[in-house]
Amino acid sequence: MSNPLLDLAKARRNGRPRGITSVCSAHPVVLRAALRLAAKTQQPVLIEATCNQVNHLGGYTGMTPSDFVGLVEGIAAEERLDRTLLIFGGDHLGPNPWRSEDPAAAMEKAKAMVAAYVAAGFSKIHLDASMGCAGEPAALDDATIATRAAALCAVAEDTARDHNRPMPVYILGTEVPVPGGADHVLDTVEPTSPDAAVSTIAIHRDIFEKAGLTEAFARTIAFVVQPGVEFGSDNVIAYDPFKAARLAKVLDNDEMLVFEAHSTDYQPEAALAALVRDGFPILKVGPGVTFAYREALYALDLIATELVPGYGERPLFHAMEDVMTAHPKDWQGHYHGDERALRLQRHYSYSDRIRYYWNRPQAVRAVDTLLKVLTDVVIPETLQHQYLPQFDTGDIRSLSAEDIMIAAVDRVLAIYDRAVNQTAV
Repeated sequence: MSNPLLDLAKARRNGRPRGITSVCSAHPVVLRAALRLAAKTQQPVLIEATCNQVNHLGGYTGMTPSDFVGLVEGIAAEERLDRTLLIFGGDHLGPNPWRSEDPAAAMEKAKAMVAAYVAAGFSKIHLDASMGCAGEPAALDDATIATRAAALCAVAEDTARDHNRPMPVYILGTEVPVPGGADHVLDTVEPTSPDAAVSTIAIHRDIFEKAGLTEAFARTIAFVVQPGVEFGSDNVIAYDPFKAARLAKVLDNDEMLVFEAHSTDYQPEAALAALVRDGFPILKVGPGVTFAYREALYALDLIATELVPGYGERPLFHAMEDVMTAHPKDWQGHYHGDERALRLQRHYSYSDRIRYYWNRPQAVRAVDTLLKVLTDVVIPETLQHQYLPQFDTGDIRSLSAEDIMIAAVDRVLAIYDRAVNQTAV
């Protein structure tokens, strides 16, 4: 089966733009929701892992790329999803996890990571060497970034040939929103300037060709730019087609490319559809789906508090507060304010830093306990009205607690599914 990502630019050029949702999560419930939706729609599903989350050394999930593929393929088999509909993507693959090290050492680890991703079957590779390593500026110049990206690309090409894998398609470019959202309130976000986008594309093309990677560059399907979308801890900047119009016109001069949009979480459906229409058809979502998962879990925690004798007063919430305050590394520095503000952000922030904690033993036990006490418990419509108003009355009466969580994630993914398969009005 040909890679459907290769047809995105052609679809835009023919006046029938379509897109694809990039689900950036390693959470099993999120993955199951995405794969279940794909099995229902029979549309390709793009599942991505990031360099910090999954790498050859384990990442913060403890998974290597082959582990991640095994996890996703196992869930896909349970959901009876045709394997040919499953696309794996590697996001921000570069020296970022090791940027505190010497540049040469960090790049060697990045090369090993890229090789592990391609060998495991990842066919969409975002090469990102934008962040400086030890002794370097925080942001590097385009030529250095492109030179390092080309070195990583050469490894990907060799690995694909050596392991008899399909040759990857590439995403290049580095002007992306802050991973996981901004750490402060945002008033506005300016799109990438057209001149900067044109320059980035030209520099990468030139350096890749000089490195003997002309064929690989021809499989570059998109550059990452900032279309003017972002979310902070408690607000969202919606896409403004007018502000991004000049940037979108850059694509008129390169019919083989589209742009990839990061941090599209929490965008309205009309904004997502407009992004697809305007040339940003790869819509990445991560915190937005785990936010929906947490929202459903906390609602069930409250419902169990009301319904189940002896369950206690929101024990899941308190378990998560305990684990996050005991291990603050993954939220400290991202959230700001007094103790009350920090407590609210730990649990309810759009940045959803709580997602880093769901695989900790204390959190796993608390979730398991919640699911267990709600087994065979019928949730009255009145409590559904109170705690799960996003669902139509009666929709969840026959669902298990786990299926309610999946349904909550599915509501978000369904918005993306509609947006990538239609153009905005």
